[in-house]
Amino acid sequence: MSTKDTPSTMRQWTTDQKGIKNIKLEEVKTPSESDLKEGEVLVKITCVSLNYRDTEVCNGTYGHHRSLSQDAKVVPCSDMCGAVIASKSSSLKVGTRVLSTFNQSHLTGQVTAKDLATGTGFPLPGVLTQYRVFPDHALVTAPTHLTNSEASTLPIAFVTAWTSINYFQPLHNPHHSPNTTLLLLGTGGVSIAGVLLGKALGLTTIITSSSDQKLQRAKTLGADHIINYRTTPNWDDKVLELTGDKGADIVFETGGSQTIEKSFNCVAFGGLISAIGYVSGKEESAESKVNVNVLALRRNVTLKGILNGPRDRFQEMIDVAFQEDKGVKPVVDQVFEFEQAREALKYLESGSHFGKVVIKVG
Repeated sequence: MSTKDTPSTMRQWTTDQKGIKNIKLEEVKTPSESDLKEGEVLVKITCVSLNYRDTEVCNGTYGHHRSLSQDAKVVPCSDMCGAVIASKSSSLKVGTRVLSTFNQSHLTGQVTAKDLATGTGFPLPGVLTQYRVFPDHALVTAPTHLTNSEASTLPIAFVTAWTSINYFQPLHNPHHSPNTTLLLLGTGGVSIAGVLLGKALGLTTIITSSSDQKLQRAKTLGADHIINYRTTPNWDDKVLELTGDKGADIVFETGGSQTIEKSFNCVAFGGLISAIGYVSGKEESAESKVNVNVLALRRNVTLKGILNGPRDRFQEMIDVAFQEDKGVKPVVDQVFEFEQAREALKYLESGSHFGKVVIKVG
């Protein structure tokens, strides 16, 4: 594999953050080997996996940090699998299959403001393009037994799930056991990743959804208990029932304003609520006003915001959970062609997916 057959121009999608319908497919100059600085590699991208964040970037609603401009034109998307075709890196050779990291400077520990400024797909150019230059520290080697589409799903969904299970300790620590219960809200990419990782780690998993069909699919992936929150609106009481009134040790709080109080109601004493998303809304309604101080004190719990995780946790996850004999295989809901990026983003935004949505680039 080399750059000799690389075309002089390439195609990439860009957004002006004025809506998914307005993203554009453009033709630009292809980076070349001569453009590389020391420690950089040129990657031919094969697959891009989508995240809810990508729809927000395209719609101009993503703003986790005040330094991030929402006026700029940007190449969207952060998660890719590709192959190194040119290298000035001592650690990544030509032919290595690689995965991107989210915040490129976030190598270990707590994320900081400066790390947010290195976010792939906003504010830095993203991966919805045919070729891209990366610093070698912004990449990890892909597990050999996964397909390109499967591997592309790891950077945000799986690293977020891995970090959310226990941000403060190595995730393969001896304190985790079948007596450790993991509650997953919804059947999006992070929650399904949580089911698969929870099974690999030997945890007991409970997952919620409004779709019985999706719940049954989650059951086949290893979910121990399923709850339809439409037919069981007091799903927090059901979690307590399933856990013998103990509650869930770890909660993947992906809902936001409409679910947070119930998550506090059914988390175990001393448990961890990992605040991951807000698909039910960012703003509290008149019916959903909660006093977080009171709720946190009541069961003596930790509420931890999760913006993915550092590179070393990504590598830890691959080393521990993604050995071939573990059998962890990401769930790819649907694969779209590169020209169908707009349709793929709209499909993700609709919430109809189960698992991950992927765009095939090369």
